[in-house]
Amino acid sequence: MSESYKVAILGATGAVGTELLELLESRDFPVSELKLLASPRSAGRTMPFKGENLPVEVLDENSFQGVDIVLASAGGSTSKAWASKAVAAGAVVIDNSSAFRMDASVPLVIPEVNPEAASTHRGIIANPNCTTILMAVAVWPLHQVQPVQRLVAATYQSASGAGARAMEEVKQQATAILQGETPKAEIFPYPLAFNLFPHNSKLTELGYCEEEMKMVNETRKIFGDSQIRITATCVRVPVLRAHSEAINLEFKQPFPVEQAREILSQAPGVKLVEDWQANYFPMPFEASGRDEVLVGRIRQDISHTCGLELWLSGDQIRKGAALNAVQIAELLVSKNQVRPTAAVTS
Repeated sequence: MSESYKVAILGATGAVGTELLELLESRDFPVSELKLLASPRSAGRTMPFKGENLPVEVLDENSFQGVDIVLASAGGSTSKAWASKAVAAGAVVIDNSSAFRMDASVPLVIPEVNPEAASTHRGIIANPNCTTILMAVAVWPLHQVQPVQRLVAATYQSASGAGARAMEEVKQQATAILQGETPKAEIFPYPLAFNLFPHNSKLTELGYCEEEMKMVNETRKIFGDSQIRITATCVRVPVLRAHSEAINLEFKQPFPVEQAREILSQAPGVKLVEDWQANYFPMPFEASGRDEVLVGRIRQDISHTCGLELWLSGDQIRKGAALNAVQIAELLVSKNQVRPTAAVTS
């Protein structure tokens, strides 16, 4: 016997919601019934799932009745307004927004890093920020062998981080520029096609933007180590999908490059991509649509005897968002930590 679960996707028509739908099908998640929830502007739409066209429902007070798992990806304000209602109805909410990440009572989970944290939930589990997830999957295996003392990150973030409309905007901007026209910017503050700029999230009093502080604070919470010194510079680049990051790690003792390479070649959720003769390393083009975080160009930091450098690319929509959420749901199911709606014979 195995259990099946009534699942709701909140924000089903967005880039992450669409990916959640595909992953539930491709990974054969035990779904007894699937509800697709979105705003009124999506009313009347249908989306394919296992040979059927499911209707998109408008979110309302009755949306979570009988639901076991809510995969939420509709923005922080929506999660703050509706997550507690879903929990009150008996569901576990796996939330992809920033609404609950730094709430001390809400676990912030990456299954390859801190799966045990999921069992402490009180109805809500937070999905970390995309850049944090990609970085942590690569850094955690090394941190387990020798704790990281300082981490310096520079991100190269694609349009996908701002959703499907942002990706379309970059395409339109590129077309306009190539035709000699002035590109229009609506989703981003400036044209991104053939351009780049520091991440457009709100600046804090420290001079860091919110995206950079997410990497700092979330990593400390996930690693369970408030003493790690972390700094980040986040940049939007004219790439449609998948983020890349340059990571510098400082340890107490030297960390042999070959040891780091061997550890990462066997790490869960990581694929080592290195061909030094061909100067071939992780690229967002090849990371798009893949589950693994591509890691390579691992080398000694020539400015510090205890430093390592590495480069990574990972699909922001997939492992940076939707896949991580589905993996959390799979983790809960494997631990029997979700109330099932029905039992089915396997």
